[in-house]
Amino acid sequence: MDIVKFLTAVEALCAGEFPEAGHRTVELATSHGTRADDAQIRERTAADFHAYREALAQRLHDRWGRQHPWGQQTVRLRVARGEEIPEPWATLSLLTDELDVWEPPGTGRWIALGVADRDDTDEIRLLATATVTPPP
Repeated sequence: MDIVKFLTAVEALCAGEFPEAGHRTVELATSHGTRADDAQIRERTAADFHAYREALAQRLHDRWGRQHPWGQQTVRLRVARGEEIPEPWATLSLLTDELDVWEPPGTGRWIALGVADRDDTDEIRLLATATVTPPP
């Protein structure tokens, strides 16, 4: 995995056009063949993806200021109670346990970074999201 490539993708999210939905999510990296078939391999792969997320987050903290990670359990509970959570936050809460979130100065956007590893039947993905909608 290439941190420089990931940073370039995040920078593009800060400047690129949005679809009508007002947000865009990109997969910076995706595992291959690490579904629920082998729990040990999946666990090691998830740990690697979280390490890459932390390395990328550190570089973004250096640029935009240190932020505490946002736990997603409360958002999931709010969704389960029927509260309407705006996208992309509702979907991200179902995919990730924790997000790093910044509001880069002068962009009018929020950037979120997380590892989608909650679904054992799906591949593990390092996600970056840009949105104009503030987190709930």
